[in-house]
Amino acid sequence: MKWIFEQDNVDWAELTNLYRIAPLGEKNPDALKITFGNSRYKCFVYQHDKLIGVGRAMADGFDCSYICDIAIHPDAQGLGVGKAIVTRLKELSAGHRKIILFANPGKEGFYLKLGFKRMRTAMAIFENQEHALQSGLLYDE
Repeated sequence: MKWIFEQDNVDWAELTNLYRIAPLGEKNPDALKITFGNSRYKCFVYQHDKLIGVGRAMADGFDCSYICDIAIHPDAQGLGVGKAIVTRLKELSAGHRKIILFANPGKEGFYLKLGFKRMRTAMAIFENQEHALQSGLLYDE
């Protein structure tokens, strides 16, 4: 496997496809270029020149690093690629007072095994609140 930590040669259409088949939804190539460009840490994992895993962390250099957008190609799921990406992003984020992420419903156990704990006070506003409620990302009190 080949690990890349810059986005200079990323094929954004290939990354969009990875999110689609992972499946983590539709993500616009231009929007991905912006979000990854604004992220302090990023990991792109290739196998035989095929993008099989990705993740990023938005970090301020001291207080908070937010790990997000972890996606693994279906052919590479269960092989430790996701664990390796999250571990690397945690290492890159070392020194921040807190490292946070939010998991898709049903994936919490994966992150618990990597040392993350559940938060009691996390709050969010989503662009599509109704979809976030229906998919289990949010709940009404």
